[in-house]
Amino acid sequence: MNRTVKLVLAVNLGVLAILAFAYPQLMIGPGKLIPGHQELETDCFACHAPFTGASAERCSVCHQSADIGRLTTTGQPITKPLTSAPFHQQLVKDDCTACHSDHAGVKRFRQEGRFAHDLLQSGYREQCHGCHRAPIDKIHSQIAGNCGQCHTQDRWTPATFDHESYFQLDRDHNVQCVTCHERSDYRQYTCYGCHEHTPENIRREHIEEGIRDFRNCVECHRNADEHDIRGQGQGRGKDDHQGRKGHHEKDDDD
Repeated sequence: MNRTVKLVLAVNLGVLAILAFAYPQLMIGPGKLIPGHQELETDCFACHAPFTGASAERCSVCHQSADIGRLTTTGQPITKPLTSAPFHQQLVKDDCTACHSDHAGVKRFRQEGRFAHDLLQSGYREQCHGCHRAPIDKIHSQIAGNCGQCHTQDRWTPATFDHESYFQLDRDHNVQCVTCHERSDYRQYTCYGCHEHTPENIRREHIEEGIRDFRNCVECHRNADEHDIRGQGQGRGKDDHQGRKGHHEKDDDD
């Protein structure tokens, strides 16, 4: 490669570099800005620093973390917030570009809706209702909170819980959730929510069969048929108390 070619290439690169700094929105902009930032269309350096890109520090010049979701950038109250409770104040750190990409062009550098719950403070991660509307289907309308017992924070579906693998909701057992799960705690259950299953009745029937450990019903019974004993607890003795946490811990045969 002779000196002339090298010189031409160097000049071209220099011109491109100058144009990139003078007109970045035309030379390297990935697309149009969102409507709220249209006035910054020709002022890339309002958000971007040379060679390092956008930063939370530059975002906070207009968007104070304490005011996001409550006040506009002009200090006016937000009458119709997007969420029922502002959550930007609960972030572990200000990292705007972790979720937001204001360039809405075809070359968007980050997908929409990629919010990571790890950005929230640990205590706020369990308060799903602060941002999400509660489902209104037949199952979820009976449940208050405790979303994390069935759903992960990465995605809503698929849920991790299959009731049929523990107990079949057939015949008389197809009841309201609170009948078996008190205080919306689905990690535990009780069979005493039904008048048919009183502590006295259950104790008497099991003692008659020689069964002295009857604390964990689903260890043996998986449906409404009391004779269909398919679990691992058939014939367990008084001193063998292993198994999932049930509801009879205070009703041992003393």
